[in-house]
Amino acid sequence: MTNQNHTTINILFVCHGNICRSPMALYYFQDLVHKKGLEDMFFLDSAATSTEEIGNSAHRGTREKLRQAGISCQGHQAKQMKPRDYGTFDYLIGMDDWNIRNMTRITGGDPDNKIHKLLEFAGSSRDVADPWYTGDFETTWNDITTGCNALLEKILRSPNQWK
Repeated sequence: MTNQNHTTINILFVCHGNICRSPMALYYFQDLVHKKGLEDMFFLDSAATSTEEIGNSAHRGTREKLRQAGISCQGHQAKQMKPRDYGTFDYLIGMDDWNIRNMTRITGGDPDNKIHKLLEFAGSSRDVADPWYTGDFETTWNDITTGCNALLEKILRSPNQWK
């Protein structure tokens, strides 16, 4: 993660427990911008809509997919999204419709249209399936990488729109 300031584009990745999909997206996106030398352009974080996993590390399946890609998630601890996150972040990226409903409830609405499903940036209304239930981290990884690449492309096309 980079230091948050007024010149960065601030993105919060959100899923139910903050141990599978949102950390996978966070660390993949962080690696993506690092490889492009754009880390100073972003402040990145992840959170949960629930309290069930607070304090826990990333799920072993998420850790394994990231490890296979040469990406570390060392030190990750699940935390819950807070209402104040709406004012802090330019993008609040949920993984499925249930996340979006819960995120909107937590923030008290979405008047600035900041809350999005990850795969919408790749032109899809599909959910990123929760591997906690499916056990299929490969499909989740493919969705996360597709969505994160599309999100970065959108931002790079018009970065000043999100500051």
